[in-house]
Amino acid sequence: MRHLMSPLDFSVEELDKLLELAVDIEAHPDKYAHACEGKKLATLFYEPSTRTRLSFEAAMLNLGGQVLGFASSDSSSAAKGESVSDTIRVISCYADICAMRHPKEGAPLVASQKSGIPVINAGDGGHQHPTQTLTDLLTIRRLKGRLGDLTIGLCGDLKFGRTVHSLIRALVRYNNVKFILISPEELRVPSYIREDVLEKGNIEYKEVERLEDALPFLDILYMTRVQKERFFNEEDYIRMKDFYILNKAKMALAPQDMLVLHPLPRVNEISTEVDEDPRAVYFKQAQYGVYVRMALILTLLEVNV
Repeated sequence: MRHLMSPLDFSVEELDKLLELAVDIEAHPDKYAHACEGKKLATLFYEPSTRTRLSFEAAMLNLGGQVLGFASSDSSSAAKGESVSDTIRVISCYADICAMRHPKEGAPLVASQKSGIPVINAGDGGHQHPTQTLTDLLTIRRLKGRLGDLTIGLCGDLKFGRTVHSLIRALVRYNNVKFILISPEELRVPSYIREDVLEKGNIEYKEVERLEDALPFLDILYMTRVQKERFFNEEDYIRMKDFYILNKAKMALAPQDMLVLHPLPRVNEISTEVDEDPRAVYFKQAQYGVYVRMALILTLLEVNV
């Protein structure tokens, strides 16, 4: 039995196989429509979510399976003090696979150690968000045709952004990937990512504060929101929240084949006028998230179609 806690739980070869399966699911949805009949997915979301929870549910329903679970800790026995370990032992009696989001880093890992079913980390604090990373990789591969030979700009909250941390760790395994890290001083990538991942792997990167300085050189721009829920005080959040706003004028500085990704939700960091630009692919990205989660469920349940 396998779990998914980090994108690194899959080798590059396994990742390629998973992404190929997702592409086939996109092309031939009918072929997979009954693949998980009789199977149940439990969604244990101790933290608010729209896209991740609903895309997991859509993925399982598209495979002919069923879904059960809760959308907040208030509506679960966690409100009564039940531990994650006990919850997953009980859920293992009801479901075949589980997706868990939790505000505490490492909570899904604890669950996986006590679980009788595969556990998928659907986000744990500011730590990892592996299924978003799989979504990002599929989007880049489908629309760029490759995962190597890319210059990727990561913009916004690079300190608390778990999507950013997971994506960097995943992409450094491909050839000739360079990063431009765009953030204010206070929201720079943590030292453990900078030193243990980028510098240790001899990955080319530079840190800049102005988005305009990076745009002309990018193949991919990955925008992120400044996350209010990760800040300890309101003043710091208010000061940082509108630091970067991507608009039409800034898009004019970028290459014609650059893609704009965003894990969503968007707040103010991408103006709605950018939505009409063919380079803006964040809503396509959300759709790819369903295909990749379908592929992941099939892989972890060892269902062959």
